[in-house]
Amino acid sequence: MSARIVDVRWLGGFRLELTFADGLRGELDLAEVIKGKDGVFVPLQDAQFFKQVFVNQELGTIAWPNEVDLDPDVLYSRVSGRPVALPDSA
Repeated sequence: MSARIVDVRWLGGFRLELTFADGLRGELDLAEVIKGKDGVFVPLQDAQFFKQVFVNQELGTIAWPNEVDLDPDVLYSRVSGRPVALPDSA
Protein backbone atom coordinates (compact mmCIF):
# COMPACT_ATOMS: atom_id res chain seq x y z
CA MET A 1 0.00 0.00 0.00
CA SER A 2 2.79 2.41 0.92
CA ALA A 3 0.53 5.13 2.33
CA ARG A 4 2.24 8.35 3.36
CA ILE A 5 0.83 10.90 5.78
CA VAL A 6 1.47 14.51 4.79
CA ASP A 7 -0.49 16.35 7.48
CA VAL A 8 -1.89 15.74 10.94
CA ARG A 9 -4.16 17.90 13.06
CA TRP A 10 -5.03 17.21 16.70
CA LEU A 11 -8.80 17.42 17.25
CA GLY A 12 -8.87 16.92 21.01
CA GLY A 13 -8.66 13.86 23.21
CA PHE A 14 -7.12 11.05 21.18
CA ARG A 15 -8.68 12.17 17.89
CA LEU A 16 -6.60 13.20 14.90
CA GLU A 17 -7.31 14.35 11.39
CA LEU A 18 -4.91 12.67 8.97
CA THR A 19 -4.20 13.68 5.39
CA PHE A 20 -2.46 11.19 3.10
CA ALA A 21 -0.35 11.86 0.00
CA ASP A 22 -3.12 10.53 -2.28
CA GLY A 23 -5.56 13.14 -0.91
CA LEU A 24 -7.47 10.87 1.48
CA ARG A 25 -8.39 12.79 4.62
CA GLY A 26 -10.22 11.50 7.65
CA GLU A 27 -10.58 11.50 11.39
CA LEU A 28 -9.27 8.75 13.59
CA ASP A 29 -9.74 8.14 17.31
CA LEU A 30 -6.66 6.40 18.69
CA ALA A 31 -8.02 5.95 22.23
CA GLU A 32 -8.16 2.16 21.91
CA VAL A 33 -4.58 2.09 20.62
CA ILE A 34 -3.20 4.37 23.36
CA LYS A 35 -5.26 3.95 26.53
CA GLY A 36 -4.20 1.30 29.00
CA LYS A 37 -1.01 0.42 27.13
CA ASP A 38 2.37 0.09 28.83
CA GLY A 39 5.88 1.08 27.81
CA VAL A 40 6.37 3.77 25.19
CA PHE A 41 2.62 4.42 24.99
CA VAL A 42 2.34 5.66 28.60
CA PRO A 43 3.35 9.28 27.78
CA LEU A 44 0.77 9.38 24.96
CA GLN A 45 -2.01 8.84 27.51
CA ASP A 46 -1.48 12.43 28.66
CA ALA A 47 -3.43 14.80 26.38
CA GLN A 48 -0.74 17.50 26.63
CA PHE A 49 1.83 15.05 25.31
CA PHE A 50 -0.49 13.38 22.78
CA LYS A 51 -1.25 16.68 21.09
CA GLN A 52 2.46 17.11 20.28
CA VAL A 53 1.91 14.68 17.39
CA PHE A 54 3.72 15.58 14.17
CA VAL A 55 4.40 14.14 10.73
CA ASN A 56 7.73 12.38 10.51
CA GLN A 57 8.57 13.27 6.90
CA GLU A 58 11.23 10.58 6.60
CA LEU A 59 8.85 7.79 7.63
CA GLY A 60 5.70 9.32 6.14
CA THR A 61 3.72 8.75 9.30
CA ILE A 62 2.74 10.37 12.58
CA ALA A 63 5.11 10.40 15.52
CA TRP A 64 5.62 11.93 18.96
CA PRO A 65 8.65 13.44 20.72
CA ASN A 66 9.39 10.13 22.50
CA GLU A 67 10.05 8.56 19.06
CA VAL A 68 6.82 6.54 18.98
CA ASP A 69 5.37 6.24 15.50
CA LEU A 70 2.49 4.27 14.00
CA ASP A 71 2.41 2.24 10.80
CA PRO A 72 1.02 4.49 8.03
CA ASP A 73 -0.51 1.53 6.14
CA VAL A 74 -2.54 0.55 9.21
CA LEU A 75 -3.63 4.17 9.72
CA TYR A 76 -4.64 4.41 6.05
CA SER A 77 -6.66 1.23 6.41
CA ARG A 78 -8.45 2.55 9.48
CA VAL A 79 -9.28 5.89 7.85
CA SER A 80 -10.31 4.45 4.48
CA GLY A 81 -12.03 1.31 5.74
CA ARG A 82 -10.00 -0.77 3.26
CA PRO A 83 -7.94 -3.71 4.51
CA VAL A 84 -4.17 -3.52 4.54
CA ALA A 85 -2.85 -4.99 1.31
CA LEU A 86 -0.41 -7.79 1.97
CA PRO A 87 2.52 -8.31 -0.40
CA ASP A 88 2.14 -11.11 -2.91
CA SER A 89 3.97 -14.24 -1.89
CA ALA A 90 5.67 -15.86 -4.82
